[in-house]
Amino acid sequence: MALSSYQVPSLQLVPSRAESTIEAGAPRILVVDDHQPSRLTAVALLMAEGYDVIEAESGPVALSCIVEANPDLVLLDVMMPGMDGFEVCRRLKQDEQTRLIPVIFITALNDRRSRILGIESGGDDFLAKPFDQVELSARVKSLVQQKRLNEDLDHAEKVLFSIAETVESRDPNTGNHCERLVKQGKAFGEFLGLSRTEVKDLMWGGYLHDIGKVGVPDSVLLKPGALTPEEWVIMKQHVLIGERICRPLRTMRGVLPIIRYHHERWDGSGYPDQLASQDIPWLARVFQIIDIYDALTSERPYKRTFTHEEALNILQEETNRGWRDPQLVERFGEFIRMPRVEEA
Repeated sequence: MALSSYQVPSLQLVPSRAESTIEAGAPRILVVDDHQPSRLTAVALLMAEGYDVIEAESGPVALSCIVEANPDLVLLDVMMPGMDGFEVCRRLKQDEQTRLIPVIFITALNDRRSRILGIESGGDDFLAKPFDQVELSARVKSLVQQKRLNEDLDHAEKVLFSIAETVESRDPNTGNHCERLVKQGKAFGEFLGLSRTEVKDLMWGGYLHDIGKVGVPDSVLLKPGALTPEEWVIMKQHVLIGERICRPLRTMRGVLPIIRYHHERWDGSGYPDQLASQDIPWLARVFQIIDIYDALTSERPYKRTFTHEEALNILQEETNRGWRDPQLVERFGEFIRMPRVEEA
């Protein structure tokens, strides 16, 4: 196949609707309550709805059951001796392996403070004792469906990050480029006063900005010398490939502009769309400064490691040529020259 006829590959990472709705058996519910009559009532109601139900009479027992049984939802009493429901929920939500399991608090407490504590601990819903069977059924069904959707998204995100790691490992010369971009993105984003969501998108951009290089042949990606014009056409496709890979996930919406536009230039001479000035999305402009700076201050086979000041001078030279956002480069210089806590 001629290089000029190179086509952007199509990758489907998200399961189809039919695949994602296939259920592996009845959802499993864990009922946690130290009061046996209340616990048995909930168990009986849920079993009548067709759920696979397991029980626990205390917080510590519940945590052990969750590790072993991996339930789809926890129905959790608040007032229990020793470890109360709020503490059980906090531990679940802090654990990467169990954070997606929804928790419904069952409580006779109906005061505002108790509900605030439940929300702060990560609870997903409340049911007051004595609870109504129809209400219990509706809330459990809704949260179980949401949990399975979240698991699909979580799995798809992990697949994307695995691909990104594979892409980086193809080129051993970049070192831990992505990890450095994630840390620098977080620090610079916070320096600029970006929102929590924008900082998260910058950090994810650090991992995913070059994911499209999975579709670039090694003969082009790893070529030691200069690329031919035809090879450059292929290389430039990586931003479009990356956008196409990540577009199906709604959670990637804020990262897509970084992936597609981080090679645009302030004067419109970049790629893929020759956007200029304010038309280049804000986070893409922020990210490209971090990306360029890291490349300059890291050792590569074709260049030495530049000092912080040398890298900032090169960024300024590119700004003078019209390639970078002048105000953003100035802010980045302030950020780099700012005394760090570890340097004090």
